[in-house]
Amino acid sequence: MTAEAVLLTPVLVMLLVLLAVVVHRGVAARLRLDDAAHQAARAASLHRTTTAAATAARDTAGAALAQAGVVCRDVTTTMSGTLAPASAVTVHVRCTVDFGQAVLLGVPGGKTLVSSASEVVDTYRSQARRGGA
Repeated sequence: MTAEAVLLTPVLVMLLVLLAVVVHRGVAARLRLDDAAHQAARAASLHRTTTAAATAARDTAGAALAQAGVVCRDVTTTMSGTLAPASAVTVHVRCTVDFGQAVLLGVPGGKTLVSSASEVVDTYRSQARRGGA
C-alpha cells in the first residue's frame, strides 16, 4: 500500500499543479477582459459619432488584450447606448480564451468570457457647432 502511495503522490501533485495553472489562466484572462472592457467604454465615450465610437471601442479592446498577453481565438466588441452628454455608453467584449498555451502538455478547448463596462459621456463636453460660426 505504501509503495502505491509513493508512486501515485507525484502524479496527483502534478495534476493539481496543472489544474491550478488552468484555473489561474482563466481568472487572469477574466480580470484582463474586464480591464479591456473598461478601457473600450472610456474610448467610446470620447467620440461623437456611433461609428467612430464603435471603432474606437473595438480597437481599444483588441489593443488592451494584446498588451495584457491574453490569447483569444476571437474577440467581438459591441456597443450600446447613446453619445448624448450625460448619457451612458456600454461596451460588451466577448473573448474565447485558448487553454492550449496554458501548459506545455496542451490543454484542449477554451472558455468564452464576456465582460461589460459602462461609461458616462461627459456632461459639459464641447458641442460641435453647425452653420460655420
